[in-house]
Amino acid sequence: MAALTHDLDLASLRLAPGEGRRLRLAVRIEPLVLGGQRYAAEPDPVAVTLEVSRVAGRGYALRLTFDASLAGPCMCCLNDARATVDVQAREVDLPGDGEELSSPYVARDTLDLQAWAHDAFALALPVRVLCREECAGLCPICAADLNDAGPGHTHERAPDPRWAKLRELDLD
Repeated sequence: MAALTHDLDLASLRLAPGEGRRLRLAVRIEPLVLGGQRYAAEPDPVAVTLEVSRVAGRGYALRLTFDASLAGPCMCCLNDARATVDVQAREVDLPGDGEELSSPYVARDTLDLQAWAHDAFALALPVRVLCREECAGLCPICAADLNDAGPGHTHERAPDPRWAKLRELDLD
């Protein structure tokens, strides 16, 4: 396994303008909280590939790639779910060339790799994490798992409350 890295000193790479380097590192991705539920990145730590290129002047062009799984409860039925995520993120840091060319993850030639990997992972997640594509979810009345309950799971409709007074009438 590659070296566990939180912050990376880009200046220590001693890259000349136009020169680049590919690094294989490991980083811990802090668990995410989505909809009040906790989701963890697996494996822990995650193996990442970081490509660093020195841009003319004082800047860097960065590319981060990795594959990881998100493990946690299904967003429909709360059973265990897992989603595989392919992360490909790019950052450019050219200090003094405007806010849009300044990376929030680079400060004084130090890359906060853990924060960048966490944010890139969160942005690459699917909209819904499901135990399976066709997850039926939970019954809104009794909270039974509709994946296991089958098509015969029904409930008697509650009477319309607007007719309650008429049911109290004794017509005999």
